[in-house]
Amino acid sequence: MPVASPFAVTIKDLGNGNELFIIDIPDINAGLKELIDAKFVKICEGNSGTDLGIVKNRLIQFLNTKKGGNLEIGSISEFFLHLYLNHVGYSPQFLYFNLEENSIKKGFDGYYCLNNSEWILESKSGNITTAGVSHSSKIKEAYNDLADKFSGKAKNNPWRNAYDHASHIDVGANSNTRANIKKFSDLYSTGTFHSTKQFNVIPGSTIVLDGTWIAPDYDQIEVDIKAAVNKFQFDRIKVLCVTKKTLQLFWDYLQSP
Repeated sequence: MPVASPFAVTIKDLGNGNELFIIDIPDINAGLKELIDAKFVKICEGNSGTDLGIVKNRLIQFLNTKKGGNLEIGSISEFFLHLYLNHVGYSPQFLYFNLEENSIKKGFDGYYCLNNSEWILESKSGNITTAGVSHSSKIKEAYNDLADKFSGKAKNNPWRNAYDHASHIDVGANSNTRANIKKFSDLYSTGTFHSTKQFNVIPGSTIVLDGTWIAPDYDQIEVDIKAAVNKFQFDRIKVLCVTKKTLQLFWDYLQSP
């Protein structure tokens, strides 16, 4: 992942080519707004050609029904993970919007390709006012959620949902990736499950502040994430830790021209 970005990013080496990205969002500056404008439709609807204003309105309608709840913070937090990954070259094999109206649930939170490798994202988020919340606790939660999905503990077949997304024409998914997802979907349906150690994973954490920007302790985050990752199993891992000033930043963007 390149360093240059409209995001404020601190990159830490986790060893063996694995990395931790600590991302600060104290505001949506001009560069970040320009990036969101450029990537918004692609993230939400793929290559649909829909006008930006129409897609923004679709997301507003969805989020209005979730305001004040976990789905609001979860949906907004997930969007910014997708924004960052799209910006640094990861190719989405899915849509942020679900294939059903008024939902963004899709099995895995994200399925990406990068240089012929496949990466699976899981996003977890929390408010700074919640007791015991931390980036490391949310990263562990994201990793455990992926482990459950791979090992057959999910209520539904996550690979089937991923395959349905990859089959949507506006996604423009890589044919080899689509076939690979279909293979895992069929295996899951027959009761053949897998371990996280077989996959490239991207556990993501977002902590939302209460409106006053406080810079995170980068060194402590690095120590905590390294301790957590040492207990994880994976082929490769990229860890994303986002600190956001407030959810209102995104609402202001959505309601702006």
